[in-house]
Amino acid sequence: MNRDFQHKTVVITGACRGIGAGIAERFARDGAKLVMVSNAERIHETADALRERYQAEILSLVVDVTDEAQVKSLYEQAAARFGHIDVSIQNAGVITIDYFDSMPKIDFEKVLAVNTTAVWLCCREAAKYMVKQNQGRLINTSSGQGRQGFIYTPHYAASKMGVIGITQSLAHELAPSNITVNAFCPGIIESEMWEYNDRVWGEILSTDAKRYGKGELMAEWVEGIPLKRAGKPEDVAGLVAFLASDDARYITGQTINVDGGLIMS
Repeated sequence: MNRDFQHKTVVITGACRGIGAGIAERFARDGAKLVMVSNAERIHETADALRERYQAEILSLVVDVTDEAQVKSLYEQAAARFGHIDVSIQNAGVITIDYFDSMPKIDFEKVLAVNTTAVWLCCREAAKYMVKQNQGRLINTSSGQGRQGFIYTPHYAASKMGVIGITQSLAHELAPSNITVNAFCPGIIESEMWEYNDRVWGEILSTDAKRYGKGELMAEWVEGIPLKRAGKPEDVAGLVAFLASDDARYITGQTINVDGGLIMS
């Protein structure tokens, strides 16, 4: 694969931990100029570690990706610092877990705001620069639940299915400007989000069935993966790097699973 990102600027939201940090590390290793974004101050620590390890050029920003003005400012700062925006990876995401009939409306709205509306906002602002350049890559994080909904998370499933719809729609609209738009669906990936999932789902299901202890639920899910292991952030980062590369220039409007074969579609 052509991994020459030395003259590319890559924006990554949700980059302070987990999948986002893994993606950032891959691009730092491959020589890209990075704009790493999170709503947490921890983003600066993550960026500092990559600067030290790879001598990478990195702009780290604390941004609420649901805030339209902050998102616009994010891309203005990125363009001012590096001159162009070649790849934008919309990865920021949140999840809550609850029974559908007791889930607060505010939780439902927050998950859609971060996971779906913010993807559209970031794509919109990034594309303004990419259209002028007549080239670019927009890459969106969906989920296995973008393919198949799951218990106790109707808002999360809706938000990730929405990402796929946005991806396909923008792929049509932006193709004349040589901008590709793709999405990926991670499965069970070792990260802080999945530690939360395992704990909270275990608590809810143990109330119903009294059969799950700490850690057992994750083990049961992993057993159902054909490759018999949870994924790692670097497994996802490899796919994202491919979609950002010149080798993927004829791929657009696609949503690709990266889940060890858990969902085959």
